Amino acid sequence: MKKTEALFEKIYNNAPEVCCFAPGRVNLIGEHTDYNGGHVFPCAINLGIRCAVSRRSDGVLRFFSANFQDSGIIKYSKDDLSAKGSWADYPVGVIRAFGAFGYPIESGADFCFSGDLPDGSGLSSSAALEVATGTALKELFSIPVTPQEIALIGQFAENRFIGVNCGIMDQFASAMGKRGCAVLLNAETLGYKYAPLGDAAVVVVNSGVKHSLASSAYNDRRRECEAARGALKVSALCAVTPEEFEEKKHLIANPVCRKRARHAVYENRRALDGADALISGDLELFGQLMNASHESLRRDYEVSCAELDFLSETARSISGVYGSRMTGGGFGGCTVSLLKPDAVANYVEVISAAYKEKFGIIPEIYNITAENGAEIIKRR
Repeated sequence: MKKTEALFEKIYNNAPEVCCFAPGRVNLIGEHTDYNGGHVFPCAINLGIRCAVSRRSDGVLRFFSANFQDSGIIKYSKDDLSAKGSWADYPVGVIRAFGAFGYPIESGADFCFSGDLPDGSGLSSSAALEVATGTALKELFSIPVTPQEIALIGQFAENRFIGVNCGIMDQFASAMGKRGCAVLLNAETLGYKYAPLGDAAVVVVNSGVKHSLASSAYNDRRRECEAARGALKVSALCAVTPEEFEEKKHLIANPVCRKRARHAVYENRRALDGADALISGDLELFGQLMNASHESLRRDYEVSCAELDFLSETARSISGVYGSRMTGGGFGGCTVSLLKPDAVANYVEVISAAYKEKFGIIPEIYNITAENGAEIIKRR
């Protein structure tokens, strides 16, 4: 945060009024269920986005990112928040969303961001950027919104102004994480509960394959799920139990839509069973559910890729690994593995060597800790 604060002072020749941090997230189980009215099971992580901000006396909004320095300072007017096709459209989208929620931003501001989340890795750098912006705006302008509302504002911005029909999971995890725990979230009701990770190690491996949800088949999957939901005549796919799905799946005439629905229904059950397993300390069962999740994402939802499959399969062959799966929207990004703490060093060595031999690169590997949601670091 001190580096971000110093960068703000260098860029704007002024000291920031507010500094905050919003974490990324890794989803342990429950993928593509949030927008299908089901449960997800992510945790906020120790990597994320830092934001420093100060008010301006005029209506100018300026944005700078240490991660996109070639873009320089990007300027908007508070009276013209049209998208410019840059990374700054995300925080600008949040400002627009605050207005849509009844909290118009009446003055200009200077923003400086920095982050250690790999871009396009599936660890929710976009959601962390949105939640960091929302947290900074809340503090800077004394806006009476809760962390849950900041998550909803971030999702609204991404749906309406960025054009990605994401669910609520990423923003909720970034805003509502709890140290040492994953959070089981009912995406339909926003009811949630925490489950402790105990002494299990969580390791994320970046495949190096960047995904772009806005230009990928992500929105296609949502349409296919909607078609399946309509065929079943239910309020949400995840309102259907696996037993009910097996009885009624013949109603979904399109075989592709049937596969998408099968994933959503069974993945929702895996998320619920996974939370129970962690709460009871059954890490072996949780690992089995992670493995089953990956295979469903690979075969039924078809959002994996050769690199992610290789990482997951290789991880499962390593002693001390409970389970491993792709995490995030798919089409690239990362895997997440749960393992015994004393197995981490060997895991890193084996995965690095195997991936380099297969794909010619050494993957980035992160030993993740579950952390609290977005927080104010400093206020002037």
